Amino acid sequence: MRTPTALGRRAVLTGGTALVLTLTAAPATAAAPPKAPRGSLVLIGGGLKDDNTQVYGEIINRAGGPKARIGVITAASVPASQDPDANDPANCNNSACNGAHYANLFRKHGAADAQWIPIDLDHIANADATAVVDQVNSMTGFFFGGGDQYRYVTTLLHGAGHTDSRVLAAIRAKLAAGAVIAGSSAGAQIASGADMVTGGDSYQALRDGSSPGYFEDPSRLGYLPEGGFGFLRSGLIDTHTGTSGREGRALRLAADTGHDRVYALEENTALVVDNPGTTREALSVLGPQGVAVLDLRHARTRQAGGWSLTGARYTYLTDGDRYDAHHRLAVPAPAKRPLVPRGNQPVAPNNDAFHSAANAHGSPYSLRSTARELVQTRAQHTATATTFESGPRFTVTLTKSPGFTSWTGEAGRAQSIISLGIAISPH
Repeated sequence: MRTPTALGRRAVLTGGTALVLTLTAAPATAAAPPKAPRGSLVLIGGGLKDDNTQVYGEIINRAGGPKARIGVITAASVPASQDPDANDPANCNNSACNGAHYANLFRKHGAADAQWIPIDLDHIANADATAVVDQVNSMTGFFFGGGDQYRYVTTLLHGAGHTDSRVLAAIRAKLAAGAVIAGSSAGAQIASGADMVTGGDSYQALRDGSSPGYFEDPSRLGYLPEGGFGFLRSGLIDTHTGTSGREGRALRLAADTGHDRVYALEENTALVVDNPGTTREALSVLGPQGVAVLDLRHARTRQAGGWSLTGARYTYLTDGDRYDAHHRLAVPAPAKRPLVPRGNQPVAPNNDAFHSAANAHGSPYSLRSTARELVQTRAQHTATATTFESGPRFTVTLTKSPGFTSWTGEAGRAQSIISLGIAISPH
């Protein structure tokens, strides 16, 4: 999620500073009123491994099993014209070779067919081409690859026009008719509704807040008010959460923009969404890590003396857990049982709550580690973790508030955590 390639210009005010965004001009086409979807979403937090048969299999099964035909869209990658290794199959990293890679993986995992949909910064016009629309209409499922999600805005949403291209309109219709739409990293992020995150690190987000736009400084918290494709609107979406320590930026962006929920996706793990956008929207988790659901319904913020947040809730769901979005009800997988803390071991100190890039000795999944230690001990009802950076240093406080539960599987340790209190304060 870095600065997109220059294609055109517009200026957006960001705290009095004009930020030049890169856009492409295209004829505006008004989007049709959205239909209630009958399809589903499989959103992966990035880092999808080639051998993840669980997630690839889920996408293929939802696309028709052995009859599945997967359309692979990798427009978030740089085009071949910008890849110095475009002619080297072993080292290429562009939309065409990434598309071929994913198509091959889907066929290896059992899809009847998988094809690259030839849309990228070198082929923007294809997003409105009849032949490509016909190709899309022959598919039963779609996979959006990673990269920079703004390239999806440029190629499929007519950039500044933010209107559906013909290809995106066809994909939207396929979702409404029952197709599955999957995506990893930027491919999951683009499923967002309003205020899609565009970049930022947790500490800088807590210290400086958010601004609309894309920024050359990757640590600055930015967002796109118009959002992405809007496939999932019941909460903000963030990705690479534990590996990049993004819980802080997710909470700050939600609070700044008035959202009361975030789905914070972990790597190599999927959030599966049935009936997206309806009162029957149901979510489940699939994979080796998890999904954090950050609930800000009762959260309060203050700015005096530095930004602070109280009253939020942290839920961490793992493989097999379900979540009713309409009723905000988390249900552990049937095989899990309530965790009964038995030890009195204190929670280990944590001076890098959000796995700072500045800390060479930091650990991924840092905040989750503190949360899991807390729910496994009888010695403490609260635990704290601080940011690695200071000036100010922020403290994250986790609390076993009323309504909190934790659940364990066969490993005998805390796997799922439901409704742990979370607060952030400067000092």
